[in-house]
Amino acid sequence: MGSVDWAELQRNLEATIPVYDKINRFATLGQVNRWRRMVADQLPGDGKILEIGCGPGSFAEIVRGGDLTCLDPIQGMLDVAEKRVSSVRKERGDSPARFVLGTAESLPFEDNSFDAACSLFSFRDWFDKRAGLAESLRVLRPGAKITIADPAKMNGIHGLLGHAYMRFWVGAYARWVCGVKDHPWKWLTKTYVHFGTTRDYVNMMRDVGFVDVKGKVIFPGMATIWQGTVP
Repeated sequence: MGSVDWAELQRNLEATIPVYDKINRFATLGQVNRWRRMVADQLPGDGKILEIGCGPGSFAEIVRGGDLTCLDPIQGMLDVAEKRVSSVRKERGDSPARFVLGTAESLPFEDNSFDAACSLFSFRDWFDKRAGLAESLRVLRPGAKITIADPAKMNGIHGLLGHAYMRFWVGAYARWVCGVKDHPWKWLTKTYVHFGTTRDYVNMMRDVGFVDVKGKVIFPGMATIWQGTVP
């Protein structure tokens, strides 16, 4: 993805904020919240947790306890997430979360800073996934885990079916919800096209240096949860 496309992607992602949760629920047949809980259950109950690509805070608001840091490259996403997440965490008596502007490829944190990291439905939007994974490894402490959830491609044929589903079925709903033909959600379909298979990212995580790497396809073939550990 070139620099022009990357800039355009960021602008369109910001434009999805008002409809993000609604379309995400439709696109995942209502499973997205279950998947988020599956990832949340993998996080430690205390310690320092980093969410890479927090978006409008849809996942961060269900993370209980811990010292939570939410990172996103779009200030508009962080502004929405901060209001949403801070309110929920205050009501629960959790410590305030931090909200940091930055990219996965250049994490603005020191080495060995976090006890866990996660990324939900933003990994496919990372400009350089290998660099982002290397940065995640750098900022995690030995023994810490990274958990990633995103739409899966089990193979090329499955990818074609997924693209058709995203482009036509979800695209039609997005046009109706947004009220315009040229809706911003179509950029998420474009990132899916360029996204690899479950096995591709298992191999990439191992190449970068994570160990005990696993990729579990869930709700048949709609998403994958990857997990790796820092040696």
